[in-house]
Amino acid sequence: MLSLGLAPVANANETLKIGFVGITSGAKAAWGISNVRCMQTRAKWVNDEGGIKIGGTTYDIEIVTWDTQDNTTRAREGMEKMVQEGIHYVIGPNTDPTAAAVRPVAERDGVMYFPYAFPKELYSKPASNAILGMIANYQSGPAIYKYLKENKGIKSIAFLAANESDALSQREGGVQAAQALDLKVLAQDAYQSDTRDFAPAVTQIVKLKPDLLVLSGVAGGTAPLIIRAARELGYTGLMSSETAQDATQLKEGAGDLANGFISVGGASTPEIRSERMEEFIRRYTQDHGQYDDESNTKVYAMEYILETLKANPKAIDDVTEFQKTMDTLSVPNPYMKGNEKLVYVGSTSFGQKRQVGIPMVVNEYRDGEFQTLFVTNVD
Repeated sequence: MLSLGLAPVANANETLKIGFVGITSGAKAAWGISNVRCMQTRAKWVNDEGGIKIGGTTYDIEIVTWDTQDNTTRAREGMEKMVQEGIHYVIGPNTDPTAAAVRPVAERDGVMYFPYAFPKELYSKPASNAILGMIANYQSGPAIYKYLKENKGIKSIAFLAANESDALSQREGGVQAAQALDLKVLAQDAYQSDTRDFAPAVTQIVKLKPDLLVLSGVAGGTAPLIIRAARELGYTGLMSSETAQDATQLKEGAGDLANGFISVGGASTPEIRSERMEEFIRRYTQDHGQYDDESNTKVYAMEYILETLKANPKAIDDVTEFQKTMDTLSVPNPYMKGNEKLVYVGSTSFGQKRQVGIPMVVNEYRDGEFQTLFVTNVD
């Protein structure tokens, strides 16, 4: 071979599989699609740069996905698939019931998973394998209501939620937060999850004239329908949600009627983005056609996985090592300007560090795009 002038073949990188078990179809598909696109964009970026070195080994990243269809049985099947493929780190699921459904599999077979779901029991002892990938409603709700009380003078509030467990749970948390701030709760209403005509659901609330109408746990495809119905019936107060929304859907579904709508945004604003975050947005847009604000939050889960594995290479195959490292991890945040760090948080809400530490950005929709209302932090 040498006499023929053939170069020796370089050793190929090992493969690190990271899974996704979440929703990518139906009314809530935008939540999971954002996850997958972030994972794919970041994996391609790592691989383009020659892989990631963990300990003495360099890995290429492979993303393995599973659509739960917001179904608990499919969610369990998806987590079982991850186990069969030897995957120890999974991003998702995206709803409360599916996140609870995969817990027994994850704890039995040694999988750390990053749900975008809010039940505290997933993250509090004796649970140990779930890490909240976003800001919870019981963290953002009080911050939003307090801001609006102090800056907009709101005194009354009404809640509207889909008649399903995760939305109703978020409504309950919102009511408790509102009562703690001495806001008058005028309504705690619900609608069937397949509703498309929201005039009947909001008519009574509009008559009550609350200063703030909270859409608890509302899906991206549903929010504009409720906003349009409320405005067309004459509601002039504020509206908000503790779930992330998509500006394009608001523009297409409600247009100018959505102006002033308040929601939890991604964990980034133009003012705090690093050059690396700008590069991520450029790559994401190039790969997927358009960028969405929610991905400012979703970019973080895989970054936390990779940085924790780099800090303790033993965690590649042993999630107990991963859990040990979570308490002390502190590395530069690549997506924010300044000296911000990636650290796990959640002690205040869960009694242990089982949440990614990301900025809490609250947005206001205005003329087709989100504008930053305020930024704060958990813990």
